[in-house]
Amino acid sequence: MTTAKRMLQGTALMQATESDPAARYQRREDRTMLLLMTPALLVIVVLLVVPLAWLSWQSIYHDGFTLENYRRMLTGAYLDTFLLTFKLSIIVTVITLLLGYPVAYFAASLPPKLSALVLGMVILPFWTSVLVRTYAWLVLLQRTGLVNKALIASGLVDRPVQLAYNQFGTVIAMVHILLPFMVLPLYSAMQKIPSNLSQAGASLGGSPLHVFLRVFLPLSLSGVFAGVTLVFVLCLGFYITPELMGGGKSIMVSMVVSRNVEIYNSWGAASAVSVVLLICVFAIFYAASRVVPLEKTLGAK
Repeated sequence: MTTAKRMLQGTALMQATESDPAARYQRREDRTMLLLMTPALLVIVVLLVVPLAWLSWQSIYHDGFTLENYRRMLTGAYLDTFLLTFKLSIIVTVITLLLGYPVAYFAASLPPKLSALVLGMVILPFWTSVLVRTYAWLVLLQRTGLVNKALIASGLVDRPVQLAYNQFGTVIAMVHILLPFMVLPLYSAMQKIPSNLSQAGASLGGSPLHVFLRVFLPLSLSGVFAGVTLVFVLCLGFYITPELMGGGKSIMVSMVVSRNVEIYNSWGAASAVSVVLLICVFAIFYAASRVVPLEKTLGAK
């Protein structure tokens, strides 16, 4: 009896919904939005979902199903590569945060016109290719480069210092290239902090450092998490700069993928490394989303 009553109630509810003009309008609106989204969804499926599915298939199939490509991830060479990639990514992320936070803070504290000027200087390197910027750092840091010449001329060293073709040069070039990706999310978060909060803290007797640590810094943490996430993820997949500045001594994951394809013609191994790296990126975004909503990390709000 109870089941029949529930069915009758459900039928009555459906009839009421169908006769409701607002409900009909909402369904028509939903269908229209779905039709408008269809081209974008098709592009995503063709350019993203299908390649990822093909990549995953290649990593587990070679003359039959196999996990050999993933077992290689546990060997010393692959583990060392992943560890080095995460190590350099952490170093670059920390340095960009230490350099980018004061710049963003300075830009956020300026009047709008001066703030726009500072941000323009920050994003100016975007107008130059990453490859060009990397070669510029090679010119500056190589043994016969401008930096070594300046050090020798000043008497600080008596012979050229190895600044390029190692991890040191790789970190410097990556920091320069990725710094804007840290500054912009930080500035976006800081700009939304009302200035009267700091003034209120100062009026209550707080020192500038105390007000900054107790008021401004906590409110800017969303920008910190967003910038750290973006820079760290970009570092994980960086290729051109480590390849050129590392001189073959700083092998990162992206370089392993490239060499498996170009030198060894091992698409399965390259696919497995790519899948593992992709899983790491998804895990990082998931962990970051537990702290800061993903839309803030991506700059949607």
